[in-house]
Amino acid sequence: MTDAAALLSAYDTQARPAEWANAVPGAPVHRDGPLFRVEGPAGGNVAGPPDLGVTGAELDELIARQRDFFAGRGQPVEWKTWGHDRPADLPARLEAAGFVADDRETVLIGLAGEMTGPVELDGVVLRETREEADMRRIGDCLSEVWGKDCGAIADRLVSIKDDPDVVVVVAEAEGRVVSAARLEIVPGTEFGGLWGGSTLERWRGRGIYRALVAHRARVAVQRGITYLQVDASEDSRPILERLGFVAVTTTTPYVWRP
Repeated sequence: MTDAAALLSAYDTQARPAEWANAVPGAPVHRDGPLFRVEGPAGGNVAGPPDLGVTGAELDELIARQRDFFAGRGQPVEWKTWGHDRPADLPARLEAAGFVADDRETVLIGLAGEMTGPVELDGVVLRETREEADMRRIGDCLSEVWGKDCGAIADRLVSIKDDPDVVVVVAEAEGRVVSAARLEIVPGTEFGGLWGGSTLERWRGRGIYRALVAHRARVAVQRGITYLQVDASEDSRPILERLGFVAVTTTTPYVWRP
């Protein structure tokens, strides 16, 4: 099944609930009407179904309650939206309430069984890891890629490294990590999320990203996962579409900060 509408339907019914179920492991999750509010130690996340079922002044009040709740805690809150959500004026109403749009990404979905083909790599080795030292090396790699301190990402990787539903893969060359990525299986669903894949500049264009996708796809198939989902930047979207991933919607986080 590679029809975009059918893939989107599977995504909405299976994968989207993970946005509030797994947003911050161990954090309290509370309902407010159609919304799920995740109350993390450093801030909040808000998400809901594709159709909130509220409009106009009622929607404005719903938005204001989330903002004011975290304002009272002195914390930021992220409200994740998707391009096909209803009502269509949700983004405009979020902005009117003081939320600011972050980068928009494209949600792509592919069939895991179609992504497992071999990729030739010259001088690069892929391996799975659960070692803290490797998570720190991944953070160092990302800090170099993005030109900023990515220690917080390393901290998160350390916190989830022993989760059986998380598979971290590093790409090594010349004794260092040159890229890394992970598969996060969504418990109780047929979905696995693909995250990461940023590569040091010198090692780009050598098939490392495609090889990381293929490796994780093979793991997913072994684990009984049917669908692979990626929130893709404009850099990775063309690569994924060439591999057979299908764009089904977009996703944009809206953030309010005190």
